[in-house]
Amino acid sequence: MADFLAPVDLSKLLVSVGQKKAALTIGKMLALGILAGVFIGFAAHLATTIATGPCEWIGLKKFLTGAVFSVGLMLVIIPGSELWTGNNLMTVALMEKKISVGALLRNWIPVYVGNLIGSIFLAWMIAKMSGLTNGVVGTTAISIASGKCMLTPTQMIFRGIGCNWLVCLAVMMALAAQDISGKVWGIFFPIMAFVSSGFEHCVANMYFIPAGLFSKGFAAAAEKVTPDQLDALNVGGFLKNLSFVTLGNLIGGAIFTGIVYWWIFVRSTEAKN
Repeated sequence: MADFLAPVDLSKLLVSVGQKKAALTIGKMLALGILAGVFIGFAAHLATTIATGPCEWIGLKKFLTGAVFSVGLMLVIIPGSELWTGNNLMTVALMEKKISVGALLRNWIPVYVGNLIGSIFLAWMIAKMSGLTNGVVGTTAISIASGKCMLTPTQMIFRGIGCNWLVCLAVMMALAAQDISGKVWGIFFPIMAFVSSGFEHCVANMYFIPAGLFSKGFAAAAEKVTPDQLDALNVGGFLKNLSFVTLGNLIGGAIFTGIVYWWIFVRSTEAKN
């Protein structure tokens, strides 16, 4: 017996998964969304730490940063929580008319808000209260955050598309796996690929940019970055990045992954039966 689901079975499973997510209470959606924001934040801080310091081979640093960031989605999927970017796959259930647009938004909005709360809380805890970014790690946090704020809207959108295309494929691979080791490896490669490639994830940025903002308060962190980087890193830049990256993530996850797989494997197979 195969130890993973075939694409047709996996795509049909997404219908029932979407229905279950839509049936959660608002309170559970919000609480599970907060947890997911925290889990992604843990991975983002780990990635920031790994990215700190010189490395002669930039590809190696990017690979290691992406490799450790995959821990975030492992924490989301295996113990269980609600991540807005992964929940973009609920469009499979929507297209099958198993959930309504209202039910979809009823999940997406509380989960997105929960992700934001959890991510900012962890950024405050780590970058403001723990002192872990009072130094070179803080310099890296500021550099990462300011770089995200300095992207153009077009760059944000298209990097967001590439990101959630891979994230949703990672979620699908984890669902297809029938044991925990399969889920780990199914998550690892697509997430490593999106981070190493430089794509943009809205929930990760809910941690990265606030962490940079909080780190600006440490002289030891801020003194080693340029004035242009410090000027670009502000609340307006955060909201701009979040808006355009979210749009890109929505296109990559809800349309390029969810709707495409529904059209190929769910709609067509049902039409033949």
